[in-house]
Order: sequence, then C-alpha cells, then structure tokens
Amino acid sequence: MTSTDRLAGIELFVAAVETGGFSAAAARLHLSRSAVAKAIARLEERIGTRLFHRTTRSLALTEAGEAFHQRCTRILAELDAAQDELAQHRDEAVGRVRLTMPVLIGRRRIAPLLFALAQQHPRLQLQLAFSDRRADLVEEGFDLAIRSGPLSDSHALKMRSLGAERLALYAAPSYLARRGTPRDVAALVDHDAIAYGRGGTSIAWVQDAGPVSVPVRLWLDDLEALRDAAQAGLGITRLPSWLAEEAVRDGRLVALEHFGIATSELHAVWPQARQLPRRVRVVLDELAQRLW
Repeated sequence: MTSTDRLAGIELFVAAVETGGFSAAAARLHLSRSAVAKAIARLEERIGTRLFHRTTRSLALTEAGEAFHQRCTRILAELDAAQDELAQHRDEAVGRVRLTMPVLIGRRRIAPLLFALAQQHPRLQLQLAFSDRRADLVEEGFDLAIRSGPLSDSHALKMRSLGAERLALYAAPSYLARRGTPRDVAALVDHDAIAYGRGGTSIAWVQDAGPVSVPVRLWLDDLEALRDAAQAGLGITRLPSWLAEEAVRDGRLVALEHFGIATSELHAVWPQARQLPRRVRVVLDELAQRLW
C-alpha cells in the first residue's frame, strides 16, 4: 500500500468525524458514500481496530477511535505546516482552498480578485461556491466563508473584517420627474419603495435622520433585479454603490445622496478550532487588501 492510500484513508476518517457521518463526508469530498465507507473499513482492517460504533441511525467514535482521531488530526496539521513552510520559501501558496460567498458580490467583486490570485500562484487550487445560503463551514468542509451583515453564529467562528459596502438610495430620472425628488426623510412616505426581501407592507430604511417606513411596491430577493426595477421607474431602492455606479454614470439611475450613505460590514469567517494554513491566509490577505 502506498503512502498516498494511507493518507487518503486518514483524511476520509477525519472528514467523517468532523461532519458526523459517511454521507456528509462523501458530500464534502465529492465522493460516493460507499467509497468513504469502504476506505474507512479498509483503514480499520489495516490497523486492526474498530473506529466507529455503527447503527442504522448514528455513527459514534469508539474509545480507540477518539484517540486515533486526535493523532490523525495532528498528523494532517503537521503535513499542512510542512507544506506551508516549503511554500513560504518559494513565496507561493500551494493546495486547495474551499470558499463560499454570496452570489452577486461573489461573482462581481470577489471572484475576479481570486482569479488574478490564481494566476500568481499556479499551484493554488480554488473551489468557489456561490450561494446566498449560510453554509455550515465544518459540516460542508469550507475553509472560509464571506458573510455580509450581522454574524448570528459568531461565537463559533473566527473572523476578519473585509471592510464595508456603501449603501445609498437610488431612483430613475423618469420616476423622479413623475413623482418629484424627496428632499427629507418625512417625504419618503409619499413614495414607492422597491425592497430587498420576501414580502411585507413597508420597509424601514435607516438613515442619518432616523428610520422611516416607506410603502413597498415590489419585494425582490435579488439585488440586480432591484436595480433593474428602479431603472424601470418603479420606485426608490437601496443598493450597494458598486452595483449602481455604472447605471449612475450612464444616467439610468440618480443617487439620492442627500439621504446619506449607510454601510454593511463584510467579514471572512472560519471555524474557531481551525488554524489557517498559508494557502488560506494568502486568499484572506488578498481580499482584505483589495476588495474595496
């Protein structure tokens, strides 16, 4: 048996422990469940010890399995550290980084930076997942996640600020010509809002002067659709400035700058228990330095 086969068995075993089952480990590693189960069975046969208590509904480590897991985790960490040390001497990032991020800002702002980074580091492997769903980093095997707004599970995560999106109110020239330009917060209640979300009767836009509820004409759960609806003259909306800047430049939208600029924090997060290898730190540093 080659050393690669032995390490593969260890990686699959650790993944099964971290995700809580063979199916979840298989999904993380893009393998079939049977391939994971067979590899771990071969590992148990090779070391002569049962690592899991198996039932139809659960999977739990044996006492020997717990001790073996601790050693395997240290072994994989040492391999990561050794690879990092060699990569540092070559001033390059080596290995795979799995990253999940919101769809729109991921495609428009983050992915181009990472594509350029991949050109600089030919041995860096990137697996990028674009989803507005908040993934479970440990269960799904992600190294990093990019998250916008408040972090509800911050106690379980380490984080690094990537700065903040600037948010402002926008409307089409045709809408403002028809309905007039609101000059203060109170005047917004006489206008139509195009809101981000899944439905309701009004939206609270928090501005420097305080919150105001604006009647909502359209609820949309896609920022590009919000921009397009505003361009069509259907109402006033709030958008990230990076998404609206081209439309403002072309005259399709007008920024209502007198209402001020709000911000939405963007963070990179990763599991508390996990040490960041060099390849992940390189990605993190690139985003922190160049995103805005």
